[in-house]
Amino acid sequence: MGYAPENTMTSFALAVEQGADLIEFDVHLSRDGELVVMHDADVARTCDGKGLVKNLTLAEIRHLDAGVKFDERFRGEHVPTLTEVLDWAKQRLPLVIEIKGDPLPAFGIEEKLVRTLANFSMLDQVLVTCFFHPALRRVKELAPRLATGLDYAGQLADTVGAARATMADSVWPSWVYWTREIVDQVHRAGLAAGSWGVDNPEIMDYLVPLGLDALGSNYPDRLRVYVDRAGLGGH
Repeated sequence: MGYAPENTMTSFALAVEQGADLIEFDVHLSRDGELVVMHDADVARTCDGKGLVKNLTLAEIRHLDAGVKFDERFRGEHVPTLTEVLDWAKQRLPLVIEIKGDPLPAFGIEEKLVRTLANFSMLDQVLVTCFFHPALRRVKELAPRLATGLDYAGQLADTVGAARATMADSVWPSWVYWTREIVDQVHRAGLAAGSWGVDNPEIMDYLVPLGLDALGSNYPDRLRVYVDRAGLGGH
């Protein structure tokens, strides 16, 4: 989203061109029960319309322009569905899918997501994350083989304990909450460590020596250059 409208097919394709090993995006349920790729509960910030995703049908969402507010060059960009992204990504790269809510995830979104991933035979190609930890636990109950990640923005009293409570395979706090001690605790517990918002060299300088397993950035090209120079490239 540093270079193109967030949560769009153009943005995803550009991330691959810039060297991303995987892409992350967000899903909501539309009024008629379709999984729609969008960060906010309300379409107004990124699209040329207004209203909550949960109150709009897929047909109504399809009429929105998801690019023009970012830049006139992207006029005509549409809001993708999950199935559209899965079809595009299946032979390309793994995905990180964050379940969103308003303020809680829509009833049944976990079942819908797991069923859709299973239909695409992509349970082993996706990591599901969520800030709403009961939803994350529900995903794991539905599909034990599906990798999950605990999203949070704060300092937990017991990071490993929180992951265990949701049966998560990884933890994903805001980058400011990572320390070497917590990374080591997470790894000793057999969990993976990831973070997001890694957009500038100062953050990269802080995080990379800590030994995290995954870093998310709105500028994949910057991060690609950094990790390659550090001899940590994923390719």
